[in-house]
Amino acid sequence: MMAPMTPPSRSLIRPGVTVDVIQKQHQSSGQLTRGVVSALLTSSASHPHGIKVRLTSGVVGRVQAVVTPER
Repeated sequence: MMAPMTPPSRSLIRPGVTVDVIQKQHQSSGQLTRGVVSALLTSSASHPHGIKVRLTSGVVGRVQAVVTPER
């Protein structure tokens, strides 16, 4: 089994960035939701479970990965 990745720091997350988040109700399953950041809800520079954000869809979750655009 792979070791869990460290969630990205707040400095990498801005409104308009596409991210994968984990919602509170999906923490046990690990199901990720992809979306575009609307607002950052965590004020600290980092958080062990990921920076909490609101997506443009209204979903609130903790960022697990920043999605880089394919070239």
